[in-house]
Amino acid sequence: MSIERDTWPLRLIGSDAVRRLLPVGDCIDAMETAFRALADGRAVQPLRTVIRIPRSRDSLYVMPAHVGDDGEPALAVKLVSLFPGNTAHGIDTHQGAVILFDNVTGRVRAIIEAGSLTAIRTAAVSALATRYLARPDAAELAILGSGVQARTHVEAMLAVRPVRRVRIWSRTPERARVFAREMTERHDVLIDVMGTAADAVHGADIICTVTAAREPVLSGAWLSRGAHVNAVGASTRDTRELDTEAIAKAALWVDSREAAGSESGDYLIARAEAGDAVSIRGELSDLVKGSVAARNRDAEITIFKSLGLAIEDAAAARLVCERAVAAGLPPTDFH
Repeated sequence: MSIERDTWPLRLIGSDAVRRLLPVGDCIDAMETAFRALADGRAVQPLRTVIRIPRSRDSLYVMPAHVGDDGEPALAVKLVSLFPGNTAHGIDTHQGAVILFDNVTGRVRAIIEAGSLTAIRTAAVSALATRYLARPDAAELAILGSGVQARTHVEAMLAVRPVRRVRIWSRTPERARVFAREMTERHDVLIDVMGTAADAVHGADIICTVTAAREPVLSGAWLSRGAHVNAVGASTRDTRELDTEAIAKAALWVDSREAAGSESGDYLIARAEAGDAVSIRGELSDLVKGSVAARNRDAEITIFKSLGLAIEDAAAARLVCERAVAAGLPPTDFH
């Protein structure tokens, strides 16, 4: 161990720097590497610890992980709060930090703002699932929700499929209109605001549900043959975005069977209502490794249920820190 390495400065990396250093396209590749490490047994991540704050919908998550690869392994823990009521105040529902440790000395290398990192890595994982599961010609995209995740998911889907049109629906129509204007200018793609979720989903090849809903916003009856769904918003066992029909009629993929069986209301509630008609076909790591076929036929409906894994945060944090060092950014850039 060198003295130079042991005296590296602690870096504070804020949301603006994260967005500059972690383009979604690059993050997709980093997530594929992380899930390949998971598939090969080179990653360690216990089920996250969740503290439910009494008499509220608020919670605190603790998510540690170690991801090994041929280069520099990533050792990190994310501490993140989920306060759904923040939406009413124009504040991101997720607040927190990812702490990245040096893999040799155990010293803290960086403290990274978690909201932006989470938004980017979550969309990148959805894009990775879409790369494997959506039909190659999928071009009609529906987004249910208009928050931070909706924005990163548009960019992520454009990176992996030839999307020519985006339909956006939100329970707050004005937010949907603002979203459409901003995203049209940023990505030069046609974005239509739809009056209902059903209208947005009808005929869509790819659907991303990125809401704070507690009850289903997507019905299986609306899904077209061959559609792919990224279900992102609901992350507790008593909330869901998809109804039981949607889960039962699709090939269901998850980021983690253990996490889905413990935390996913989309899966657990549907399983309670439909029994053996609901099952998990595989994990995203199975797709990356190629151990399970992605689709049985073009007309098959696929769903990827994302809960978010600590390996994703660790891999993304490592990449952000490496790029901050390479770019010569000052140790403190917490904006």
